[in-house]
Amino acid sequence: MSSTIRVETITLGDELLLGIRENSHLTYLGTQLAHHGIEPAANLVIRDNPDDIKGFFSEAWKRSDLVITTGGLGPTTDDLTRESIAEALGEELIYDAEVEQSIRQRFLQLERKMPEINLRQCHRPKNAEILRNPYGTAPGLFLQKEGKILVMLPGPAREMHPMFEEQVIPRLQAAGVFPEIDCYLQLRTAGIGESDLAEKVGPILADIPGIVIGYCAHAGLVDLRLSSLDSDLLDEEKLIKIGDQCREEIGEDFVCFGDRSLAEVIFRELRSLNQTLAVAESCTGGLLSASFTEIPGISKVFHGGAVCYHNDAKVQILEVPEIMLEQHGAVSEEIAIAMATSACEKFGTDYGLSITGFAGPTGGTQIMPIGSIYLGYASPLGVWAKKINLRGDRASNRRRATSAALDWMRRKLRKYKIEEVFAAAEAGNIEL
Repeated sequence: MSSTIRVETITLGDELLLGIRENSHLTYLGTQLAHHGIEPAANLVIRDNPDDIKGFFSEAWKRSDLVITTGGLGPTTDDLTRESIAEALGEELIYDAEVEQSIRQRFLQLERKMPEINLRQCHRPKNAEILRNPYGTAPGLFLQKEGKILVMLPGPAREMHPMFEEQVIPRLQAAGVFPEIDCYLQLRTAGIGESDLAEKVGPILADIPGIVIGYCAHAGLVDLRLSSLDSDLLDEEKLIKIGDQCREEIGEDFVCFGDRSLAEVIFRELRSLNQTLAVAESCTGGLLSASFTEIPGISKVFHGGAVCYHNDAKVQILEVPEIMLEQHGAVSEEIAIAMATSACEKFGTDYGLSITGFAGPTGGTQIMPIGSIYLGYASPLGVWAKKINLRGDRASNRRRATSAALDWMRRKLRKYKIEEVFAAAEAGNIEL
């Protein structure tokens, strides 16, 4: 697709402007557009106000080839997107009986009576095509007019995402807006800063015609996004070859192609080795366990986790010796190892991973300040501990400690391959 197409997204909702809810719509749509070789020109965040909707939409419509809106398609009085944009386009709103039937069927499945206010959602611009919504009552809308395209999507992610992927993308491909091939490649990295990553891959990416480069840093990860605005200049095969060159240059900081989480990478590695894992954590309060339990099919690898915040819990649940806590303190190399080892024993697993530390804002000492975190790792080859020092608020420290633990285990698994475990077993050094 030519880079001359202009795309703007409009996210509607007072809660977005007030900071009550994060604008995840922008992140999602930006990624989806990049996957198909399109760089969005702008995103507008506007209030649920008819005059604002009409005014801002009209300006975006004048200067863009594709406008995508999210939100404001619900049944309540503050859902004004449909009516306001129809007026701005001079489109008559008509009642769609099929939409009414779909909404009534939805409430029937939920065994609830449909409020009459939901009938507002049965109206659509006369020339617009309905996008079905199996996960909610707000249908989306697809309108081609004046050589331009308008896509209107509901606000909830669980409704918007499948609607876009299953219904909007095929329509945009049929209209020639999206190419049939994927012009997007993401490399996920960990343990390397954004500037260091850019410095490493810069010489590879310099002066490549048609390439668009983006970086996104979040919670201990940095994503390198490569896309092409013109598949004639840079097709999928060339993009993959460039990605492989970057992967080799990045080395052990490379996590995966795509957007798999660190926990997913560990899961896949352990699953291929037919090995199992348990965790024990204190200051992260369950974040480490949650990282794994979000993954479908994780029970094949993950046996369980223990959140032992108080020292008594470490003694009673993990059977960490009290004398060890008294001698070394809960935040120490010895306790991190004891927690990881005990997790293996209690849950009957091959691997154990643990986190203990001071997340803040209170706690810590002059020697061991807030942000001091110890990670523990137990495996068939032995046990290790690692100290990291974080400098954020409580929430940030907890998230980053979780990411650090996962990344450390990822690196350990890659360094000590299963062949080495078998070799050690044959030599009589360990028992499997």
